[in-house]
Amino acid sequence: MNCTMIRYRTKLDTADENQRLIEGVFRELNEKALPGVKYAALRLDGVFVHLVIEQNGGNSVADLEAFSAFQSGIRERCLEGPVRSTVQIIGNFGMLCQ
Repeated sequence: MNCTMIRYRTKLDTADENQRLIEGVFRELNEKALPGVKYAALRLDGVFVHLVIEQNGGNSVADLEAFSAFQSGIRERCLEGPVRSTVQIIGNFGMLCQ
């Protein structure tokens, strides 16, 4: 199981559009209920943080049509482009299912 954090900063005038596109990803995730996928997105003004946990070799958020729509134009929406890091969960109290 891999846990990945993606962090980036959008332009202030594109932050709401970015959020709308992320909400589309969650709608599709809820419809398809992909087994082995856990996904969270957080926003503080124009800074976005995504946490993605996927089973090795299983389903992927990247396979969703809504995620492709979100990815399209991401560089144009950003002041600071996405930085992807593998992270280790050191503690969890009711936030992430294990």
